[in-house]
Amino acid sequence: MTYDYLVIAGYFILMVAISLLFKKMASSSTSDYFRGGGKMLWWMVGATAFMTQFSAWTFTGAAGKAFSSGFEILGVFVGNMVAYGFAFFYFSRRFRQMRVDTPTEAVKRRFGHTNEQFFTWVIIPLSVLNAGVWLNGLGVFASAVFKADINMTIYITGAAVLLVSLISGAWGVVASDFIQSLIVAVISVACAIVALVAVGGPGEILTKFPGGFIVGPDMNYPILIVGSFLFFIVKQLQSINNMQESYRFLNAKDSKNASKAALLALGMMFVGAMIWFIPPWAIRIMDPDAAHAYADLGKKAGDAVYLVFARDYMPVGTVGLLMAGLFAATMSSMDSALNRNSGIFVRSFYAPIMRKGKATDKEQLRMGMIASIINGILVILCAQFYVSLKGLSLFDLMMQVATLLQSPILVPLFLAILIRKTPKWAPWATVVFGLFVSLLVVKVFTPDVVGGWFGMENLTGREAGDLKIMTTIGAHLILTAGFFCLTTLFYKEENDPYIEQTREFFKDVDTECIADDGQDVVDRMQRNKLGTLVTYMSFGMLLMVLIPNPLWGRILFFCCAAAVFLVGFALKRSAGTGEINATTAHASR
Repeated sequence: MTYDYLVIAGYFILMVAISLLFKKMASSSTSDYFRGGGKMLWWMVGATAFMTQFSAWTFTGAAGKAFSSGFEILGVFVGNMVAYGFAFFYFSRRFRQMRVDTPTEAVKRRFGHTNEQFFTWVIIPLSVLNAGVWLNGLGVFASAVFKADINMTIYITGAAVLLVSLISGAWGVVASDFIQSLIVAVISVACAIVALVAVGGPGEILTKFPGGFIVGPDMNYPILIVGSFLFFIVKQLQSINNMQESYRFLNAKDSKNASKAALLALGMMFVGAMIWFIPPWAIRIMDPDAAHAYADLGKKAGDAVYLVFARDYMPVGTVGLLMAGLFAATMSSMDSALNRNSGIFVRSFYAPIMRKGKATDKEQLRMGMIASIINGILVILCAQFYVSLKGLSLFDLMMQVATLLQSPILVPLFLAILIRKTPKWAPWATVVFGLFVSLLVVKVFTPDVVGGWFGMENLTGREAGDLKIMTTIGAHLILTAGFFCLTTLFYKEENDPYIEQTREFFKDVDTECIADDGQDVVDRMQRNKLGTLVTYMSFGMLLMVLIPNPLWGRILFFCCAAAVFLVGFALKRSAGTGEINATTAHASR
């Protein structure tokens, strides 16, 4: 366990180094702090787009679902792939072409001031709830690993995430996301290889998984699996391609880089989905009781199966590397949410409402940092509340927050780019109607009721959970989205006070963004700084070879370090020679 602590300590040192190294790049303006000034390269933006869909929940709640259900969990990630495919062909470049610094500024340009305020005060609380789930997932895992108090784990992790976001803003957030994606990739690939060797190959997983790999146990109505796949695609399509989540692509330096970022996220999601869940699938066969190893976690006990695999089958030090990956995944999601929320608060409420347009850029920057601190505290408190919900697995908790609360908000923000002629009351009215639909799903359209319509009786817990998610997604697809579409019947162009503003918005959306002169200096600086950090990280990973392990374990760590070093070397080489500093870069823009 001592070696695991050293690995995690090294990871936190790396995160602080990232924050300090990119601090100057975020301190010149609010645009730099909230979205990196819209000057980031596609591989940085693509990494953060990927990592925001990859929280600790993937290693915990999703791994627990993979352990219990088999193939079905891939529905969520197939949905992600389809969503990023649409982002590449259509959405990502248009989000970048909105030419704003925050998502709610885009809402204002599209729907007017009233909707900007409405979505400001629904997006921020929802982000806090989601980030609380991510932090809770990490707390569950970390407390099990170190046998530490889960609340203390949440405090420490939340504070670390807040520090990264606070010091360096969007630049530090996105840079850390890129570094963290490498950590996640290394640990995922290493665990997948060892799992396949230990279980005897992929054929063993396909043939020996309880209940069959495709159907899994406790599933009397396999049609539900097909339905889950289809409905998850619909859910993820709107969850990723909406104006709230557009902040990822606002960072890109131009339209082409935004599209490339979506393609990279698609590729990483495709490769990742093939390897993430091999360990929980394998350990279901090798150790069917793994879900009971941490029984004190209640229904969340099954969410620790990835840890059980790393503890029992991987070389010494892997648990620390896995925890670093979990910290990485959680921090990437949380710091992005904190940075986005601070931008939304400052640009859509503090500056125009509280200061009535009189706030200087320096004042807005300071207030953005204060907003990040407050948001971080609220996330920590929310995560602590989720600790008390031991009757829910992390998978169920995430799905309920996402489908019941998030879907009503995302429907109008998804359709806003596709449907151009709507009355200005349509967005907020759709959210209110959507919340009523969610209430109907909870109180009226229960799994037993909906299952009865199709002759499904005596549903198992797994079947009831799947049917509830499908019912919620379907209800919002038909009723909430249908409501928004029907509002177009009430639109009259001559009565639209924002007609010119809306036309200007869509004119920008349809016009390509081209990088500014001098962007090459900023590009080189990004490659140079990240290349240096990645190289140092590879040397740190190389030290893991010294940990007492069998020869194969030392070789595994050496290969991981070598792969990371090659990435760092390539970045440094592409940056060219010579020192590049932030002052030069900013002067060149």
